[in-house]
Amino acid sequence: MAVKEELLSVAAVARHLGIAPATLRTWDRRYGLGPSSHEAGTHRRYRPLDVARLMLMRRLISSGVAPCEAAEQARVHKGKNINPVIDLDFESRDDLVKAIYKAAHNFDKAFIESELRKELAHYGTDLTWSNVVAPVLILIGKSWEETGVGIEVEHLLTQILKGIFRDAVNEIKNPHNARPVLLAAVGEEVHSLALHALAAALAERRIQTHFLGSRTPLVALSAMINRSAPPAVFLWAQLQENALPEFFRDLPAVRPAPRIVLGGAGWNRDECSGVAVVEDITQACLEIERALGL
Repeated sequence: MAVKEELLSVAAVARHLGIAPATLRTWDRRYGLGPSSHEAGTHRRYRPLDVARLMLMRRLISSGVAPCEAAEQARVHKGKNINPVIDLDFESRDDLVKAIYKAAHNFDKAFIESELRKELAHYGTDLTWSNVVAPVLILIGKSWEETGVGIEVEHLLTQILKGIFRDAVNEIKNPHNARPVLLAAVGEEVHSLALHALAAALAERRIQTHFLGSRTPLVALSAMINRSAPPAVFLWAQLQENALPEFFRDLPAVRPAPRIVLGGAGWNRDECSGVAVVEDITQACLEIERALGL
C-alpha cells in the first residue's frame, strides 16, 4: 500500500523555511512555486517535493542568486539534492559585509560606493539590502552599543547609501505610474534609510515616487494626498511611539482611494486592520505593484 504523503499548510511551510507566508504566496503567483496539487477554492497544501523546491529557492536567494534564476532552478528540482553548486555562497556575502564594515570604520568612501554599486547593478536593491546593507548596519549598531563610540561611522555609511539610492531613483525612465506613490516616515520617526531603499527598489521596477522623508506629520501627509491622489501610500515607523493608527485612519478620502501599506517594527499588527503590513522591501514592492495593477 502506498504511503500517503504529509501535506503541509502555508503557515507550517513558512515556519519550516523561516520566511513570511506572504513570501510563499508571492513565489507561487510570480514564479509558479506553489502547491503542485492545489485546487481552486481550497487551502494550499504543500507536498514534500514542493517544500524541497522552496527550500532550494530560499538557499539560492540567500546566496545571492537572482530570484528569477533561483526559481528556474527550483522548478526543475527533483527533491533528491537540496545542496546545489552555486556561484556565490553565504561566505562570500559574509566576506563582503565584513569588508564594507571595515571600510566604513576607515572612512573608505570610494571602496564602499564601488562595492555597493556593483551589488546593486548585479542583484538589485532588494537582495543588496537584505544580504549586505542590513547586516552591515547591524554590525555597526552592535559595535556602538557595546563600545559607545562610532556613531560617526553609521552617519557616514547612511549618507553614502542615501546618495546611491537617490541616484537609482533619478535614473528612472518611462515610469508605469502617472501619479507617484507616496513614501513617508511618520510622526517623529527620523530613521528613513529604509524609505530610500524602497524608493530605489521601486525605481528599478519603473515606479515613480514622491518622497516626504523623516518626521512627516499627519497634516503634511493629508495635504499631499489631497493634492496628488497617489495610487499607494507607504508609511514607515521603526519606533512604536511613532506608529499611531491616526496616520492611516484619519487620512482624507480621495477617489480612487490609495492602497495603504505599512512598514517598520513600530506598528501594532492588531491595530492595522484594513491596511497592508509588510515585513521587507520585496513585500512592500509587491503591494505597491498590486495597487498599480502591475
